[in-house]
Amino acid sequence: MLSILIPTYNYPIYALVSDLKAQCDVCKISYEIISYDDGSENFHEENNRVNELGFCSYKVLENNIGRSKIRNLLAKNAKYNYLLFLDADVMPVHPNFIKSYIKHFDSNAVVTGGLRYREEKPADDLLLRWFYGSEREAMSLSEREKSPHQSLLASNFMAPKSLFNRVKFNELIPDLRREDTLFSYEMMVNQIPILHIENPVYHLGLDPFEIAIRKEKESLQGLHYMLKNGLLPESYLKMSRLFATINKMRLTSLIGSFHNASEKLFLRNLSSAKPSLLLFDLYRIGYLCAHAKKSN
Repeated sequence: MLSILIPTYNYPIYALVSDLKAQCDVCKISYEIISYDDGSENFHEENNRVNELGFCSYKVLENNIGRSKIRNLLAKNAKYNYLLFLDADVMPVHPNFIKSYIKHFDSNAVVTGGLRYREEKPADDLLLRWFYGSEREAMSLSEREKSPHQSLLASNFMAPKSLFNRVKFNELIPDLRREDTLFSYEMMVNQIPILHIENPVYHLGLDPFEIAIRKEKESLQGLHYMLKNGLLPESYLKMSRLFATINKMRLTSLIGSFHNASEKLFLRNLSSAKPSLLLFDLYRIGYLCAHAKKSN
């Protein structure tokens, strides 16, 4: 009936799997929980405890294959018709998380429950990722419904295997993040409906500042690759629309040069106890322009 699929990399998953298993047992459904470790080096001993739980398995891949391939591999090896994808660093907010998804087995849509961040303020080094996630990713149900495909996050969604197999995650793109953006766009092109429900998970794996900045740069590089290669239309995201406008005004080189000259000033604020999301937006579009200038 339900295959719960968890890709992981250097993250402990035993607590998450235990919680999901307990919920599945209460619901009295046929299920499996499969986690593949994408060739990481840490938490193997703890995560191997998952194999001691009934209907649960944890496997370390010999080589790192990337975010798209590992999700597709999990789906390929799943034996049930409904696939619930969860990131390793999440935890269901409510004890009826699984039950809420089961209610939508017959919806013939990709169903997604949303994301939340804990209200407690984290350590200073984690603040940028916490502020950004709380303000931009933890959208209300009504906000997500306004742009159902663009609001889909790979960290918490369920899909019938038949629908997932029509699109899958693109394995040909560089492993630079944004694979879920392309996935959601291809869902829209294939007219696969996205049903948003109120069934969130907490995002627990907040990245320290330097890692958060590195990942954001990788995300923007991935976005530029998709735009440059015609995989994603300029109109799909706010960031891509802004970047297209800058290109049409022939300001890409100028803004990229300004970014390179002022990056340290931006980072000084973004690494502080009160990071500005407005400055973060300016930093992001500046980096996208600088990367595009460098790539040309």
